[in-house]
Amino acid sequence: MNRPGPTQGLRHIALFVTELAAAEHFFVDLMGMAVEWRPDPDNVYLTTGNDNLALHGVKALEGRGQLDHIGFFIESPEAVDHWHTYLLSNDVKMLTEPRTHRDGARSFYCRGPSDVRIQVIYHPPIAMSEA
Repeated sequence: MNRPGPTQGLRHIALFVTELAAAEHFFVDLMGMAVEWRPDPDNVYLTTGNDNLALHGVKALEGRGQLDHIGFFIESPEAVDHWHTYLLSNDVKMLTEPRTHRDGARSFYCRGPSDVRIQVIYHPPIAMSEA
């Protein structure tokens, strides 16, 4: 199977943070990002307009690192499914099936090199701004 068209780039990072308010202050007030979405009190999604940083508040890192996952943006929901099929056909270990999220995004997770979690994601606000 041929590789699908190019991604829109490595433009999403998700971090576990033990001090969510301090992390939000740093990235918004000091670095200039804006809140894109706050689905609940423990999660906030930030952007500069062409990227997305997810901050996931946790009580403790409990043996895990701060990096939850990195994400490659994809131009359409259908392309997410195509990427899933392509990577699966190349023996990439899948962690989830493609699914549509409550904000309209569509994604799946797989294992990358060195066990890094990779998300392939269609993210509507960015995709629509570049259409």
